[in-house]
Amino acid sequence: MFDTALTAADFIFLAKGAGMTIVVTIISVIAGTVLGIVFGVIRYQLGAIWAAPLIFVLDIFRSIPLLIQLVLANAFMGTILRLNMSGFTVACIVLSMYTAAYCAEIVRGGIEAVPATTRRAARSLGMTWGQDMREIVLPLATRVALPSWIGLALGVMKDSALVYVVQVTELLRSTQILITRLQEPLLLLMICGAFYFVISFPLARFGGYLEKRWSND
Repeated sequence: MFDTALTAADFIFLAKGAGMTIVVTIISVIAGTVLGIVFGVIRYQLGAIWAAPLIFVLDIFRSIPLLIQLVLANAFMGTILRLNMSGFTVACIVLSMYTAAYCAEIVRGGIEAVPATTRRAARSLGMTWGQDMREIVLPLATRVALPSWIGLALGVMKDSALVYVVQVTELLRSTQILITRLQEPLLLLMICGAFYFVISFPLARFGGYLEKRWSND
Protein backbone atom coordinates (compact mmCIF):
# COMPACT_ATOMS: atom_id res chain seq x y z
CA MET A 1 0.00 0.00 0.00
CA PHE A 2 1.24 3.47 -0.88
CA ASP A 3 2.43 5.30 2.22
CA THR A 4 3.78 8.83 2.53
CA ALA A 5 4.60 11.28 5.25
CA LEU A 6 3.36 14.16 3.10
CA THR A 7 0.70 16.21 4.87
CA ALA A 8 -1.80 18.89 3.88
CA ALA A 9 0.52 21.49 5.39
CA ASP A 10 3.28 20.31 3.04
CA PHE A 11 0.96 20.73 0.04
CA ILE A 12 0.18 24.26 1.21
CA PHE A 13 3.91 24.92 1.52
CA LEU A 14 4.42 23.76 -2.07
CA ALA A 15 1.46 25.85 -3.23
CA LYS A 16 3.02 28.93 -1.64
CA GLY A 17 6.24 28.16 -3.48
CA ALA A 18 4.26 27.84 -6.72
CA GLY A 19 2.63 31.18 -5.97
CA MET A 20 6.04 32.78 -5.58
CA THR A 21 7.11 31.27 -8.91
CA ILE A 22 4.02 32.74 -10.59
CA VAL A 23 4.53 36.20 -9.06
CA VAL A 24 8.22 36.37 -10.00
CA THR A 25 7.42 35.16 -13.52
CA ILE A 26 4.56 37.61 -14.09
CA ILE A 27 6.55 40.62 -12.87
CA SER A 28 9.66 39.63 -14.83
CA VAL A 29 7.83 38.82 -18.07
CA ILE A 30 5.74 42.01 -18.02
CA ALA A 31 8.66 44.30 -17.14
CA GLY A 32 11.00 42.44 -19.49
CA THR A 33 8.53 42.58 -22.36
CA VAL A 34 8.00 46.33 -21.99
CA LEU A 35 11.75 46.93 -21.87
CA GLY A 36 12.28 44.44 -24.70
CA ILE A 37 9.85 46.30 -26.95
CA VAL A 38 11.65 49.59 -26.27
CA PHE A 39 15.09 48.06 -26.78
CA GLY A 40 13.96 46.17 -29.87
CA VAL A 41 12.55 49.28 -31.55
CA ILE A 42 15.71 51.25 -30.69
CA ARG A 43 17.85 48.38 -31.98
CA TYR A 44 15.92 48.33 -35.26
CA GLN A 45 15.75 52.11 -35.78
CA LEU A 46 19.38 52.89 -34.98
CA GLY A 47 20.95 49.92 -36.70
CA ALA A 48 23.82 47.74 -35.54
CA ILE A 49 26.46 50.49 -35.46
CA TRP A 50 24.65 53.24 -33.53
CA ALA A 51 22.97 50.74 -31.22
CA ALA A 52 26.28 48.97 -30.47
CA PRO A 53 26.38 49.98 -26.75
CA LEU A 54 22.83 48.68 -26.23
CA ILE A 55 23.62 45.49 -28.16
CA PHE A 56 26.71 44.95 -25.99
CA VAL A 57 24.72 45.26 -22.76
CA LEU A 58 21.98 42.94 -24.01
CA ASP A 59 24.59 40.42 -25.14
CA ILE A 60 25.96 40.36 -21.61
CA PHE A 61 22.57 39.34 -20.22
CA ARG A 62 22.13 36.73 -22.95
CA SER A 63 25.63 35.28 -22.63
CA ILE A 64 26.23 35.01 -18.88
CA PRO A 65 24.36 32.16 -17.14
CA LEU A 66 21.39 33.39 -15.14
CA LEU A 67 22.69 31.81 -11.95
CA ILE A 68 25.87 33.91 -12.13
CA GLN A 69 23.84 37.04 -12.89
CA LEU A 70 21.72 36.52 -9.79
CA VAL A 71 24.73 35.96 -7.52
CA LEU A 72 26.68 38.94 -8.90
CA ALA A 73 23.66 41.27 -8.83
CA ASN A 74 22.89 40.34 -5.23
CA ALA A 75 26.49 40.96 -4.20
CA PHE A 76 26.69 44.21 -6.19
CA MET A 77 23.49 45.63 -4.70
CA GLY A 78 24.39 44.76 -1.13
CA THR A 79 28.17 45.06 -0.97
CA ILE A 80 29.02 47.82 -3.46
CA LEU A 81 25.89 49.98 -3.69
CA ARG A 82 24.93 49.31 -0.06
CA LEU A 83 21.28 48.94 -1.04
CA ASN A 84 19.11 46.97 1.34
CA MET A 85 17.23 45.08 -1.39
CA SER A 86 15.33 41.90 -0.71
CA GLY A 87 16.15 38.76 -2.64
CA PHE A 88 12.75 39.03 -4.29
CA THR A 89 13.53 42.49 -5.68
CA VAL A 90 16.95 41.41 -6.95
CA ALA A 91 15.42 38.33 -8.58
CA CYS A 92 12.76 40.40 -10.37
CA ILE A 93 15.30 42.97 -11.61
CA VAL A 94 17.71 40.35 -12.97
CA LEU A 95 14.98 38.22 -14.55
CA SER A 96 13.39 41.32 -16.09
CA MET A 97 16.66 42.33 -17.75
CA TYR A 98 17.29 38.72 -18.78
CA THR A 99 13.83 38.63 -20.39
CA ALA A 100 14.30 42.04 -22.01
CA ALA A 101 17.59 40.94 -23.60
CA TYR A 102 15.88 38.08 -25.42
CA CYS A 103 12.61 39.92 -26.06
CA ALA A 104 14.48 42.75 -27.79
CA GLU A 105 15.73 40.35 -30.45
CA ILE A 106 12.26 38.84 -30.83
CA VAL A 107 10.80 42.32 -31.35
CA ARG A 108 13.53 43.31 -33.81
CA GLY A 109 12.95 40.13 -35.79
CA GLY A 110 9.21 40.73 -35.80
CA ILE A 111 9.62 44.28 -37.12
CA GLU A 112 12.05 43.16 -39.81
CA ALA A 113 9.55 40.50 -40.91
CA VAL A 114 7.08 43.22 -41.95
CA PRO A 115 7.53 43.74 -45.71
CA ALA A 116 9.21 47.03 -46.57
CA THR A 117 6.66 47.59 -49.35
CA THR A 118 3.86 47.50 -46.80
CA ARG A 119 5.54 50.15 -44.71
CA ARG A 120 6.26 52.33 -47.73
CA ALA A 121 2.60 52.08 -48.74
CA ALA A 122 1.57 53.22 -45.28
CA ARG A 123 3.91 56.21 -45.39
CA SER A 124 2.70 57.10 -48.89
CA LEU A 125 -0.82 57.36 -47.45
CA GLY A 126 0.40 60.09 -45.13
CA MET A 127 0.87 58.03 -41.99
CA THR A 128 3.41 59.29 -39.48
CA TRP A 129 6.13 57.03 -38.08
CA GLY A 130 4.07 56.50 -34.94
CA GLN A 131 0.92 55.65 -36.89
CA ASP A 132 2.90 53.29 -39.10
CA MET A 133 4.33 51.47 -36.08
CA ARG A 134 0.99 51.33 -34.24
CA GLU A 135 -1.38 50.51 -37.09
CA ILE A 136 0.78 48.46 -39.46
CA VAL A 137 3.96 47.15 -37.87
CA LEU A 138 2.67 46.21 -34.41
CA PRO A 139 -0.19 43.94 -35.56
CA LEU A 140 1.93 42.16 -38.18
CA ALA A 141 5.04 41.87 -36.01
CA THR A 142 3.01 40.51 -33.09
CA ARG A 143 1.83 37.57 -35.17
CA VAL A 144 5.40 36.73 -36.11
CA ALA A 145 6.83 37.24 -32.61
CA LEU A 146 4.10 35.54 -30.55
CA PRO A 147 5.39 31.93 -30.71
CA SER A 148 8.89 33.02 -29.72
CA TRP A 149 7.51 35.22 -26.93
CA ILE A 150 5.43 32.34 -25.55
CA GLY A 151 8.55 30.17 -25.53
CA LEU A 152 10.47 32.94 -23.78
CA ALA A 153 7.78 33.37 -21.10
CA LEU A 154 7.72 29.62 -20.42
CA GLY A 155 11.51 29.59 -20.26
CA VAL A 156 11.56 32.44 -17.75
CA MET A 157 9.03 30.57 -15.62
CA LYS A 158 11.33 27.54 -15.47
CA ASP A 159 14.46 29.67 -15.04
CA SER A 160 12.85 31.28 -12.00
CA ALA A 161 13.84 28.08 -10.17
CA LEU A 162 17.32 29.62 -9.89
CA VAL A 163 16.22 32.52 -7.69
CA TYR A 164 16.79 30.33 -4.62
CA VAL A 165 20.39 31.63 -4.68
CA VAL A 166 19.10 35.04 -3.53
CA GLN A 167 17.02 33.48 -0.75
CA VAL A 168 13.69 33.37 -2.58
CA THR A 169 11.70 30.24 -1.74
CA GLU A 170 9.97 29.40 -4.99
CA LEU A 171 8.48 26.08 -6.09
CA LEU A 172 11.66 24.06 -6.69
CA ARG A 173 13.30 25.34 -3.51
CA SER A 174 10.18 24.43 -1.55
CA THR A 175 10.38 20.96 -3.05
CA GLN A 176 14.05 20.62 -2.09
CA ILE A 177 13.25 21.60 1.50
CA LEU A 178 10.56 18.92 1.72
CA ILE A 179 12.83 16.32 0.10
CA THR A 180 15.46 16.99 2.77
CA ARG A 181 12.88 16.61 5.54
CA LEU A 182 10.71 13.77 4.22
CA GLN A 183 13.22 11.81 2.11
CA GLU A 184 10.66 11.15 -0.63
CA PRO A 185 12.35 12.65 -3.71
CA LEU A 186 10.43 10.83 -6.47
CA LEU A 187 6.99 11.68 -5.13
CA LEU A 188 7.87 15.29 -4.38
CA LEU A 189 9.53 15.87 -7.74
CA MET A 190 6.47 14.43 -9.49
CA ILE A 191 4.26 16.82 -7.55
CA CYS A 192 6.64 19.69 -8.35
CA GLY A 193 6.51 18.79 -12.04
CA ALA A 194 2.71 18.69 -11.88
CA PHE A 195 2.69 22.21 -10.43
CA TYR A 196 4.94 23.46 -13.24
CA PHE A 197 2.67 21.80 -15.80
CA VAL A 198 -0.44 23.41 -14.33
CA ILE A 199 1.27 26.80 -14.42
CA SER A 200 2.68 26.56 -17.95
CA PHE A 201 -0.02 24.62 -19.81
CA PRO A 202 -2.66 27.40 -19.91
CA LEU A 203 -0.11 29.90 -21.29
CA ALA A 204 1.04 27.47 -23.98
CA ARG A 205 -2.54 26.65 -25.00
CA PHE A 206 -3.55 30.32 -25.02
CA GLY A 207 -0.62 31.12 -27.28
CA GLY A 208 -1.62 28.28 -29.60
CA TYR A 209 -5.20 29.54 -29.66
CA LEU A 210 -4.12 33.07 -30.63
CA GLU A 211 -1.74 31.78 -33.28
CA LYS A 212 -4.45 29.60 -34.82
CA ARG A 213 -7.05 32.37 -34.69
CA TRP A 214 -4.75 34.90 -36.33
CA SER A 215 -3.73 32.45 -39.04
CA ASN A 216 -7.38 32.17 -40.06
CA ASP A 217 -7.89 35.94 -40.29
